[in-house]
Amino acid sequence: MLLDELAETSRRVAGASSRLEKIERLAECLRRLAPEEIEPGVAFLAGEIRQGRIGIGYSTLRDASPGTPPAEPVLRIRDVDETLERIAGTSGSGSTAARRGLLDELLTRATPSEREFLGRLLIGELRQGALEGVMVEAVARAAGVPASRVRRALMFAGELPVVGRAALSDGVEGLSRFGLRLLSPVQPMLAQTADDVDDALGRLERAGLEYKLDGARIQVHKSGDDVRVFTRKLNDVTAAVPEVAEAVRRLGARELVLDGEAIAMRPDGTPHPFQTTMRRFGRKLRVDELRESLPMSAFFFDCLWIDGEPLVERPARERFGALSEAAAPELVIPRIETADPSEATAFLERSLESGHEGIVAKSLDAAYEAGRRGRGWLKVKRSFTLDLVLLAAEWGSGRRRGWLSNLHLGARDPTSGGFVMLGKTFKGLTDEMLAWQTERLLALETSREGHVVHVRPELVAEIALDGVQESPHYPAGLALRFARVKRFRPDRSPADADTIDTVRALRASSGG
Repeated sequence: MLLDELAETSRRVAGASSRLEKIERLAECLRRLAPEEIEPGVAFLAGEIRQGRIGIGYSTLRDASPGTPPAEPVLRIRDVDETLERIAGTSGSGSTAARRGLLDELLTRATPSEREFLGRLLIGELRQGALEGVMVEAVARAAGVPASRVRRALMFAGELPVVGRAALSDGVEGLSRFGLRLLSPVQPMLAQTADDVDDALGRLERAGLEYKLDGARIQVHKSGDDVRVFTRKLNDVTAAVPEVAEAVRRLGARELVLDGEAIAMRPDGTPHPFQTTMRRFGRKLRVDELRESLPMSAFFFDCLWIDGEPLVERPARERFGALSEAAAPELVIPRIETADPSEATAFLERSLESGHEGIVAKSLDAAYEAGRRGRGWLKVKRSFTLDLVLLAAEWGSGRRRGWLSNLHLGARDPTSGGFVMLGKTFKGLTDEMLAWQTERLLALETSREGHVVHVRPELVAEIALDGVQESPHYPAGLALRFARVKRFRPDRSPADADTIDTVRALRASSGG
């Protein structure tokens, strides 16, 4: 298949208004892929490349100097994938120039529209509304298999292009080859958000409640003395947290797969902030020194495998029972089972008083399922709100094309009389809100910089957030955590907005 066909599909998907239309357009393209094109084709349509990071960013693309483009499309998907493979394999002295030469050669063979597609693909900005969930549905539609089978295979394989090839080549039989394997990480199950304890229990009735820790999600595999620790993104970080591996190695079971959190704790038993925990996973590690000054604790909440027996399809109550038998008590997350809102609220308060984020309510009957599908896990967290001023907005892409979407948020600085940027968000915005804010912000426009529209700081929004964290990316050294728009406040002036001092106080009170 020509790359031009894939790029055209991407444009059509970006312009599609409904999820079903996106899925059908993607599936139509996937059906036409040759077997050797499926893996790169699925990756490209999902806005990724199979090779991961290959040393090409904004500056490399900016400095590229391709020759005259062809009059007609000639570039094939496999040509692009092979060139990217060569770029990924280029290292050592002179590698920057060599990569640029390969990129120039590739772009010279591309039409202007293909160059645009490749540029956005290589820097991770191919936002066309084809996120993993949509691509899973598209693969299933193209292959004529249940989407649940594709999701299950993806949970074990971790790579949609590989799963896509199996589905499109061999159907259900191909997908059945994927399963849980020791020392090979699986995609984690994630929690949806509940409004409060009553909402969570209303959906689940009797549930298992666990402390929600603000640590690093880990999955630990044990096969005899071989223990490996993986992150939420399935990276092997065993060397960074040897004390976690040692703790699991001491457990009696010969084979285990445990799901949990690694977190740095203070001497008084309260948790360090998330950023402090993440110091243990930095690029340049002094493991022995950090282990001494910042010891890591592990708390597990699920057991996916024990001594030759996979448990992912088993109900949660059975998996937790296996965990309780396999792990030492100090390695098991605090937990209760209840259907009583009063008892659940008291448990939530104990979690918050201990310095944690909240609780997770879990269905006792749910199997382990990657991602946020279903409502087997529901998180209940303390949230905060701030009234912040909109400083700028970015033009949206995909379904939000034509609307100002990503909002730049600032707190009032009483000292300077200006505003201090704390982060961006596009979450919480309905179509109605997008349309309203686009019209309102364009009326406040002062200048443009690329896709960013700067505005007079006059519009106030009520922003919900989970907390404030340290950040080197913003002037005050602070950033909002999981910010989302609750509503606009045209009734409030910028002088009514929360100050940077309020934000600093929130940071301090929420565990800073």
